[in-house]
Amino acid sequence: MPWENLLHDEPLSAFGEVTPPVFQTSLFAFPDTNAFEHAMTSGERPVYTRIANPTVRAFERKVAALEGTEDAVAFASGNGAMAAALFSLLGAGDRVVATAPVYAGTHGLLEKLLPRFGVEVTWVDGKDTEAVIAALPGARLLLLESPTSYTFELQDLEPLTAAARAEGVLSVIDNTYGAGVYLRPAEHGVDLVVHSATKYFSGHSDVVAGVVAGPEALVRRIRSQGLVFLGAKLAPWEAWLLVRGLRTLTLRLERHQSSALEVARYLEGHPKVQRVLHPGLDTYPQRALAKKYLHGTGGIFSFEVADGRAAKRLADALEHFRIGVSWGGHESLVLPLASQPRVAEAYAFPEGLVRVFVGLEPPEVLIADLERALARLG
Repeated sequence: MPWENLLHDEPLSAFGEVTPPVFQTSLFAFPDTNAFEHAMTSGERPVYTRIANPTVRAFERKVAALEGTEDAVAFASGNGAMAAALFSLLGAGDRVVATAPVYAGTHGLLEKLLPRFGVEVTWVDGKDTEAVIAALPGARLLLLESPTSYTFELQDLEPLTAAARAEGVLSVIDNTYGAGVYLRPAEHGVDLVVHSATKYFSGHSDVVAGVVAGPEALVRRIRSQGLVFLGAKLAPWEAWLLVRGLRTLTLRLERHQSSALEVARYLEGHPKVQRVLHPGLDTYPQRALAKKYLHGTGGIFSFEVADGRAAKRLADALEHFRIGVSWGGHESLVLPLASQPRVAEAYAFPEGLVRVFVGLEPPEVLIADLERALARLG
């Protein structure tokens, strides 16, 4: 694992800076037309920040090294990254095999937008490896998310990607949970890895960004089509913040993981909690698969309140946990799925399901908060 890539940067100027400068410029000027034309055709120098910027490039290279891929291309959001990848790789008449469930934004893209452009989507339960493989013949792309966003279900990546390659099907995975630390999908045969960099890569809840990592040829295609034509470019300042965030990624993940496991074990033993969905627990239904693929489990998981109608009351009773849709920052969050009816309806999630993100606060403070809130349920 190239941790040194997270901590050190090659200077972008002659001054030996230890952090990259912010190239806050919309364009780059040239002394003559020959130099301009060479830059346009070779890509050796940036021309326009919508397409390339040195600060953004520093972030992209870090992500590629982290994921062990040849290259990466950054975007203004995780959804922008996923959309750019799909629109660059798919055309009318193509079919996507998508493992369910997926992140809500990805679900909307597949259900509401791509079909308007003649792309067919086949949904398959991601836990059913044989069913996913059976759906692959004739498909163009296999979309994975492991673990999934709400119920943290895993897919058996190696047989799925092997079958996809045998059928000439490209595989794309949302690896926001694994963050290139707990899961490196390219090592298991995945072609393209997508991240919401808003989450762990940022780590401070002050950036919205996305990135796609993979083979140089595929990344070049996404850059030249999805980035250039859709225009969802990452800004230099946000890229600088992400480079900063990556420096503490492994340290933060260790704290998120240890605290979340402590909180999950507490909830697992509480009489008002029906079940806890955390890949690091021995009671997790896919524990063997988690041990096979995951090198850690981070700070996010779900649990189900025994009285499903009490999920929103529980969230409202919490004092240290805030209610919020994102995660990956310093603050602990809770989100009852009952407050997201479209998501709950799309996947038939139980009414009492509550997603938890454990931040950097002391775990004993968060457990005490949960204890008080659960006691108020009566």
